[in-house]
Amino acid sequence: MHDLIRRRMRGAPASPGSPGYMVSAAALILLLIAVQAPAAERIPVHARSGLDLARAAAVIWSQDAYLVYLENDEPLDTHGAATRWSYLFHSPALKKSRVYSIRDGKILVAEDFTIKFEAPPIAGEWIDSAEAFTISDEGPARRFCFENAGKASTMLLMRGAIQENEPDRTTWLLVYNAPNLPSLFVILDARDGTVLRTWRG
Repeated sequence: MHDLIRRRMRGAPASPGSPGYMVSAAALILLLIAVQAPAAERIPVHARSGLDLARAAAVIWSQDAYLVYLENDEPLDTHGAATRWSYLFHSPALKKSRVYSIRDGKILVAEDFTIKFEAPPIAGEWIDSAEAFTISDEGPARRFCFENAGKASTMLLMRGAIQENEPDRTTWLLVYNAPNLPSLFVILDARDGTVLRTWRG
C-alpha cells in the first residue's frame, strides 16, 4: 500500500457528506489511479516522422549531407509504423556517412557509419511507410502472411542497390518472416507503390 494512502488512513475520519470527507475521497481515488496506472507505452510512428529532425542534425554535421537510406530500428506494427527509425546520410565533401536513430522525437544515436556507403541520394518524392506497408500487405504478402502466420519484420528505403537495372529508382524493400520458412521479400517503387519484384529466400 502506498505510504501516502497509509498516512491518510491514520488521520481522524471525516463525516460522510462533509466537504472534508468528499475532498479526501476524491484525492484518494486520484492517488490510487496514479499509483496503479502503468507507464505510457511508446507510440509507433511512420518513417517520415523523424526525417526533419535527422536532416537538421545531418546538415549541422555537413552542409552537403543527403539521405541515402532509412530503416526501422524496432519492430513494425500492423500499419507500417515503429517506435524507432534510423536515417543514414552521406557527405561527399567529408567522404563519410552518418546515421541518426530517432525515437519519441529524440536522437538516441548519432554516429559515423564505418562501412563505406556512397549510395546516391533518395529521391525527394516517396510514399511513407504506412502506404508502402498497406500496398504490400494487401497485395503480394497477403497470402504468405495468412497461410503461414507471417509478419513484416523490416522496411527499408534506398536508391540504386536493389534494382541494379534501374539505378535511379528509389524503392521500398519489405521483408516478411514466418516460422521455419524462407522469408518473403517485396520491392515497391517508392514513388507510387508499384510492385516491382517479389522473391523468397
